[in-house]
Amino acid sequence: MTNLGLENSYTSLPTDFYRFTKPEVMPCLELLKLNTELAELLDLDKDFLLSEDGTMFLGGQALPETTKSISLAYAGHQFGQLVPQLGDGRALLLGDKICKDNQRRDIQLKGSGKTMFSRGGDGRAGIGPVIREYLVSESMHYLNIPTTRSLAVLLTGEKVIRETIQPGAILVRVAKSHVRVGTFQFFAIRDQKDHVQRLADFIIDRDFQSIKTKKNKYRLLLENVVEGQANLIAKWMSVGFIHGVMNTDNTSISCETIDYGPCAFMDNYQEKKVFSSIDQFGRYSFSNQALVGPWNLSRFAETILFLLSDDQDKSIKIAEEILLNFEKIFNSTFNEITSKKLGFRLASKHSEKLYNELLALMESGQADFTITLRSLESVLQKSCQNNFIKNFVFHEKKQKNQLNNWLKDWHKLLEREEVDKETAIKRLRSSNPIFIPRNHIIEKVIREASEGNFDQFNQLAKALKEPFTHNSSFVDFYNAPKKEELVQQTFCGT
Repeated sequence: MTNLGLENSYTSLPTDFYRFTKPEVMPCLELLKLNTELAELLDLDKDFLLSEDGTMFLGGQALPETTKSISLAYAGHQFGQLVPQLGDGRALLLGDKICKDNQRRDIQLKGSGKTMFSRGGDGRAGIGPVIREYLVSESMHYLNIPTTRSLAVLLTGEKVIRETIQPGAILVRVAKSHVRVGTFQFFAIRDQKDHVQRLADFIIDRDFQSIKTKKNKYRLLLENVVEGQANLIAKWMSVGFIHGVMNTDNTSISCETIDYGPCAFMDNYQEKKVFSSIDQFGRYSFSNQALVGPWNLSRFAETILFLLSDDQDKSIKIAEEILLNFEKIFNSTFNEITSKKLGFRLASKHSEKLYNELLALMESGQADFTITLRSLESVLQKSCQNNFIKNFVFHEKKQKNQLNNWLKDWHKLLEREEVDKETAIKRLRSSNPIFIPRNHIIEKVIREASEGNFDQFNQLAKALKEPFTHNSSFVDFYNAPKKEELVQQTFCGT
């Protein structure tokens, strides 16, 4: 086999952390999509991956002798309820490698068959969830939001029964690591403090090397994870993204977006919007994401309290101080991003107030989140407000006056901050995407893929690489859904 430089550093940990797992043999593996740009970053030979041997490798059927595939153990709070054992029920880690940017990354399969953690599941994945994760994760990458990525999609030659009967598929996923808050919980709830410390040292060595030799490295680990998650969730919310299942087993210590299940981007802005079919009480609604984040991080802090200080009271105080910074970091990042989305150079109380007022007007006016923000540039570019105002549906004159007053206040702040028109337009374009992977389009792509037509999937995979640039070839992907096209619910796919 071609030298892939593949290792499995996770096996340096005790065997309690994982189980050696072979993927099940699939009837007919077929490479449907290869992400050649990501393959280049991973320093993997594209021609090999496109070959028959490459397909066998990507499907886990032929691995280098230097590595063995494993499934990982973890626990997690699912919708607030602790489940002591979860683990990779339909995934396995092929290995990891140093990439061209000198970052070590995992290569993992999703949908490769049963593992010791399957808990009665079939270990398979249908084409629908695989396509959704490929498109949304790659979109997040090009929107400059930290995320796991998708290297390849393979068909397995099987049929999988979920909400519908779908072709079976495997997603080849890439991540800085697959260590989660739930991984720490798995050992903490078993009072295996030595394993918790081993895991903390492992993730520090892997993803936080700058703190490796510091005396207070475990405190710095918590600080880094809190900061990373606060920034991540702020970025989600700036583009209207709803993760859908922010369980602790879906919260990455490497602070990447991970586990795209019933995720979705909002169409019309709704503060409490929920898509996930299993989120019956709105725990993971759009606005609640900024509240669930610190809750999840508190569960992480609980697992490493003994590493922060020998004195428990002091440990609790240290953890509380760090966790209290989440809101400050989140607000700072969010306000910085949203001020640019309004064309301003710097965040201020005035820009924050304007953004919040605009969200309220969007909700009452049933305005599309992405299109409304993107159309702000037309107000400056053409000195015409119609393209912006037509996004709102108001039945009362009072509401229309509120929108007109908002535009006046926006113009005044631009003038007060001496933001020239050209600079503002440039900032608006670079901060407000014209493309997001909308639910109705993804659902259409999935329907077509289920019938063997992958043309729209390949087109969408191209369009997502240019989220801020208008391209006439992809104009149909920019449109908001018609009323009959609206998708109100998304599903996990497990």
